[in-house]
Amino acid sequence: MSATDSTSLPAYAPPTVPGWAIPRAPVEDPVEAAYMAGAALNSLDNLVRADPPWAGAWRQRVALNAAASVARLLGHREDAGALRDAWHLRPPGADPGPAGNLLAAWRRLASRSPMLDVDGLRSLATLLGLAWAPALEALPEAVETAATSSRLAPLATASAVGTVSAAAPGTEALAWWIADLTLARRMRWPIPVPVLATQIHARVLRSAPGGRRYRPGGEGGEAALCLAAAAGAAEACRLAGEIARRAERLGAVAPKLRAKGAGEAIALLLDDDAVSGALTTAALSRWASRRLFERLAALDAVRELSGRSTFRLYGL
Repeated sequence: MSATDSTSLPAYAPPTVPGWAIPRAPVEDPVEAAYMAGAALNSLDNLVRADPPWAGAWRQRVALNAAASVARLLGHREDAGALRDAWHLRPPGADPGPAGNLLAAWRRLASRSPMLDVDGLRSLATLLGLAWAPALEALPEAVETAATSSRLAPLATASAVGTVSAAAPGTEALAWWIADLTLARRMRWPIPVPVLATQIHARVLRSAPGGRRYRPGGEGGEAALCLAAAAGAAEACRLAGEIARRAERLGAVAPKLRAKGAGEAIALLLDDDAVSGALTTAALSRWASRRLFERLAALDAVRELSGRSTFRLYGL
């Protein structure tokens, strides 16, 4: 979206997942789990294909949630806010560190076509801090085979995840990344929405109340990934509803903005999870950006995401 048309935001109400398709507890019947996944993914698919103006911000917000879930899996202390800081507050061109690289892996997933080759997989392994193993070279072909099969999307995804677990045991973070990429390929989405990784710690993926959580490649993988798809799709649609309302408000107040370059800032807000309050562009100085974002926050058109008085970040 260009700076000139970013202030025209048509109203759009994202679809919601039917209540009966949202798992509230572990589901033992795999057919029921697949039925719930199908209904939830249908709603999410309609949203993805509508491609609203704020889709970039929405996908990156989902990616942040997925990265936070994986950070917890890996035992990192960073929550979503700390991951966001590690990425957005790094000096230009600087290494964002392990936390920032983890987020970079999921930001990459949520911003590109869901294709995978060996070079891309090597780069991903580096971001995830994984040592390269020759067995990983077979993964792109395995993903392609699963994604082009006739199986239901979550079942095809389970097949790809099983291949990851066999080729590289102990690399859960990679398995969840591959799971979301395979789901997107099977659904024929132009850009993935990483909903599966957001559910790593969800109660519905535990084998029994208080039991152990599902691990990629483990028993019951097809049913578990169906439930992850249903719960993740529902959560992503709810988040889309929140972002849609904020984007509509942003579009409503845009004509009141007098700052030169405001359209460019709005376009960035619609395309990413967060924008630095010290943004500088050809049309906006750091001082002008600060004034613009403070104005938008006062008009309830954006939220300040950091909770700080300095080094602020803003987003829908």
